[in-house]
Amino acid sequence: MKIVCASYDLKNNLVLVSRAVPSRPEPAVLGNVLIKATETTQKVSLIAFDGSLGIKTSFNAEVIEGGEITLPAKLLNDIVTRLPEIEITLDVADDDSGSITTISSTSGQFQLTGIDAAEFPNLPTIKAKQTLELPIAVLNQGLGGCLFAASTELSKQVLTGVHLKTQGLGQHNWGDILEFAATDSHRLAVVATELNTEDSELTIKLPKIAVTVPAKALRELERIVSDAGITDLVKVSFDEQVMMFELGDRLLTSTKILGDYPAYAQLIPQNFAREIILDRKRLLSSLELVAVLAQKNNLVKFSINNERSELIVSADAQDVGNAKQSLPAEIIGEDIEIAFNIKYLMDGLKALSTTQIKMQLNEWNQPVIFSPLGGLKMTYLVMPVQIRN
Repeated sequence: MKIVCASYDLKNNLVLVSRAVPSRPEPAVLGNVLIKATETTQKVSLIAFDGSLGIKTSFNAEVIEGGEITLPAKLLNDIVTRLPEIEITLDVADDDSGSITTISSTSGQFQLTGIDAAEFPNLPTIKAKQTLELPIAVLNQGLGGCLFAASTELSKQVLTGVHLKTQGLGQHNWGDILEFAATDSHRLAVVATELNTEDSELTIKLPKIAVTVPAKALRELERIVSDAGITDLVKVSFDEQVMMFELGDRLLTSTKILGDYPAYAQLIPQNFAREIILDRKRLLSSLELVAVLAQKNNLVKFSINNERSELIVSADAQDVGNAKQSLPAEIIGEDIEIAFNIKYLMDGLKALSTTQIKMQLNEWNQPVIFSPLGGLKMTYLVMPVQIRN
């Protein structure tokens, strides 16, 4: 195999796939990146796989001789990222030492020992697949509004994923709302994305789906589509075990998380005794200020005063000091004091994105709902924390 390419192209595509390389590869070949060069298409493909998550990407190059090899991902990445933006050559020895690859440029060369490509496992394929196409804008809305709420505790396997579910199904067994949901049992984020709005140029029909995809895979999907146009479409294919996302020459595959996802809709209260309308940025700014004194216990207290139309945000660090910020609010309902984990609040407020938000609650020990006024259809539920006097 022999190719000539721009170091810039190799570097960017290598960075993309390297995130699927496991830190402790088993077998050892998974610590490598598979490089495939095809003469007929004059393209080079890079593939990485950790046994669950797989990423493939391709770019144009001068393919003098086609072939394939796997090279150590970290070493290759370290070399390529340090090279200036010049033309480089990858040449795999055409003899008994066919695992030796020479990377050369005008400034010098490196040699790496690879592993035969035949030892690299194939990415999962989709059997009896269902397919749909999602606009980038819809995907970004859904993932941006809930990924942060997924659990990082491996003991709660099903909660480490994002649940995708079709809503609005009618007699034709298709819907035009795709719901994204994530929870770590302390908070819940749900985003309902509409595919067929009045200004939509395409009519997209969704099959009946209810799948849970690892949040890790979807974070990589966010990166893969980050430079795409908002009108571009991501092709999504899936079967009983595997999800596949395609955008041009980029492909991400992931095994699904099996098991029943919690019936989260039952957790969202339907009626509220109190409702507060707030300026989102002002609230976020207040939280950032009092967070300095909330570092020890991550606790922030809300004191809602109806008569003054005021919300007081405070934090108290024992033997250190305290902080207090007040901001105007439109309040319906009686006064109340309620406390939260400040990190959970700030995560949700950053995702809500609108100028004004609505906070709905009942009692100090019951779920609180934050939602945007206009724009994104998002529900963010946070469980309060007990206030200890």
